[in-house]
Amino acid sequence: MHTINCNGNIINTGTPVVMGIINATPDSFYKGDLLSGIDGIVSLATKMITDGATIIDVGGQSTKPNAEPINVQQEMDRVLPVIDALHKRFPNTILSVDTFNSDVAIAAIKAGASMVNDVSGGELDANMIPAIGSFKNIPYVCMHMRGTPATMQQQTNYINLMNELVNYFSAKITECTHAGIKDIIIDPGFGFAKTTQQNFNILKNLNEFKTLQKPLLIGLSRKSSIYKTLNISAAEALNGTTVLNTIALLNGANILRVHDVKEAIEAIKLNECYNKI
Repeated sequence: MHTINCNGNIINTGTPVVMGIINATPDSFYKGDLLSGIDGIVSLATKMITDGATIIDVGGQSTKPNAEPINVQQEMDRVLPVIDALHKRFPNTILSVDTFNSDVAIAAIKAGASMVNDVSGGELDANMIPAIGSFKNIPYVCMHMRGTPATMQQQTNYINLMNELVNYFSAKITECTHAGIKDIIIDPGFGFAKTTQQNFNILKNLNEFKTLQKPLLIGLSRKSSIYKTLNISAAEALNGTTVLNTIALLNGANILRVHDVKEAIEAIKLNECYNKI
């Protein structure tokens, strides 16, 4: 059973929890119910929290395939007002900042974030892991990605995918621990330098990550592995998302990162009933 200390707020992931996605970007691949401006974002976050989200994850840098980076100040201008507004409105909700820039992470923590979600696992900013380790109780979501969002789709050649992922996370856990990070969450990075077939391979073999003894975050929501496989759009991919989230739960997922909180909560509740039999 895993507990995560988020700057004094404790999450018990023995029962899986939901992280709601807030994309404070103009080019998100799926906008859903996102309205314009801070008021729209607060409205969406309110719905997510009402529906049962434990964590709200705010990102200002697009990480979709072929995305071009923005500068640090632009990213701060997008995420800091959102985190500040949400922290004031929901002081007891855990806010995560989705960034691979340490300066953004530090500023977000000071604005009220109590978790950092880094798609690069510290590979795009060498100061990220030491920076998070300098705080007392800030959990770090360490994701696997090769290259950058702009180049990752050309880096999908693996000799043994699952072995390489487990070895990567084993090394990262050691690095993070030595830096002083107490709570490390691993994310295999569905869609990040992975083909559709590789994504399904990871999903089928999630149990292999149990040897790492760390909470497992799964981000499958409305991704191309779903909508391209079904020949539909991201807007039509909720049912497929729920199916794959359910498989992830059966295979040991602790945190579901989703656009649609209500449906993810329902999947968790039904899975818990199933597991009690």
